[in-house]
Formats: sequence, structure tokens, C-alpha cells
Amino acid sequence: MLREFKEFAMRGNVLDMAVGIIIGAAFGTIVKSLVADVIMPPIGLLLGNVDFSNLFIVLKSGAEAGPYATIAAANAAGAVTLNYGLFINTIINFLIVAFAIFMLINNMSRLKKKEAAVPSAPTTKDCLYCYTAVPIKAVRCPHCTSELKSA
Repeated sequence: MLREFKEFAMRGNVLDMAVGIIIGAAFGTIVKSLVADVIMPPIGLLLGNVDFSNLFIVLKSGAEAGPYATIAAANAAGAVTLNYGLFINTIINFLIVAFAIFMLINNMSRLKKKEAAVPSAPTTKDCLYCYTAVPIKAVRCPHCTSELKSA
């Protein structure tokens, strides 16, 4: 059973999938940092020093009464919060990842179209007498046995 698992795991498509998942997770981390550390601070600054990661609504106060300055303070007090700022960050993360995947798939399909557009050399020719497809190098038709002119 261990040998069968090793054979399964060493197949090319399984290894490719594993590499894709690892690279995807690393890419997600990079995008999360891009949104939280690069994109959202200038947007927050333009909107009047708003920190999107700390936008929340207190649904139920905790053991200590609010107001709470941060989500961490609200969670430490045991408050129930609706963290819509983090949700906005997550939506922007998703849009960036979705756009990157769209661009990747778009370029891959463009490359496949270029490969498909290049015609390959013909491997058969038609017999002049019976119109059966025969190999290019054939000198006689296998169907009607007529002599074929060399191409």
C-alpha cells in the first residue's frame, strides 16, 4: 500500500498540483500584505485617516464596557463585533487574486491559440483514383492498388 501511494504521489500531475497550491498560498500572502500594507493605508489617508483593519461595529458589549479603540481591545473584553473593515480588505485581496488568475489564464489561452494556429505538415495524401487517404510516402494505393505519382 505504501508503494502504491508513492506511485500516486510521484505522478506528474500530483506534483504539479502540489507546487501550484504552495505557490498559490505564497501568492495569497503577498497579496494580503500588498492590500494591508501598501494599498489600504493611502486609501485610508485620503478618507480622513481611516484604518480599514479597525473598522467594526460592536454588536454586544463584553465584560468591560466600550467604546473599544481596536478590534483586539473589543475581543479582549469579550465583545461581539462585526468586522466590516477586515471584510473590505478581504474583498480587495480576492479581486487582486482573481485579476491575476484571469491574466494568467488569458495569456495561457493566447499561447494555446498560437500553437493551434501553426499548421502541421500533412501526413497523408488522397489517391487520385479512389480518393482514399494514403500515407505521403506511399507509391501505391492500398485500397485500389493504383500507382501514385511521387509528391
